[in-house]
Amino acid sequence: MGESKQDRWMTWVALSTAILAVLAAVTTLYIGKYSSRAILMQGQETNQWSYYQSKSIKSYLYEIQAENMEMEQTEGGSKNQKANSGRFEQALNRYKTTIKRYDKEKAEIKAKAEEMSKQKVLAQDRAGNYGYSLIFLQIALMLSSIAALTKKKPLWYLGMATSIGWLFFFLDAIYLFY
Repeated sequence: MGESKQDRWMTWVALSTAILAVLAAVTTLYIGKYSSRAILMQGQETNQWSYYQSKSIKSYLYEIQAENMEMEQTEGGSKNQKANSGRFEQALNRYKTTIKRYDKEKAEIKAKAEEMSKQKVLAQDRAGNYGYSLIFLQIALMLSSIAALTKKKPLWYLGMATSIGWLFFFLDAIYLFY
């Protein structure tokens, strides 16, 4: 009779250890998924900020040219310049329109980059929480394995209790409540 209880207990230890191993594999997949997503978002965010910087440089060049033209006009200029004032005004208006367009584009690019930054931080948080949950599973697996080897039930119970840490961090990675 005592032997059959021992066999039954070992069956539960083996079954729970196998389940913990499957959960560890699934958790590892999620760690990889969100770690990759964070890296991808970092690259895309960097690209957006580079694009923003190029638009800023172009806008700045147009601003400098518009200021130079305005300064030339206020200094009086030559008769030739007064004769071309229509062309001058057209060019100045074109520069100012281009500057406004670049400012609008920069605002859109900045919003995209900031959104990507938020997505990156979210992915990093999730990957970190999945990482913590995996640590608890590994501890639970180790305790279950030692319990099977030493045939000590308290170690198995402790391993099962440790898996609650996995559940907490796994759910936290999904819902980000902590």
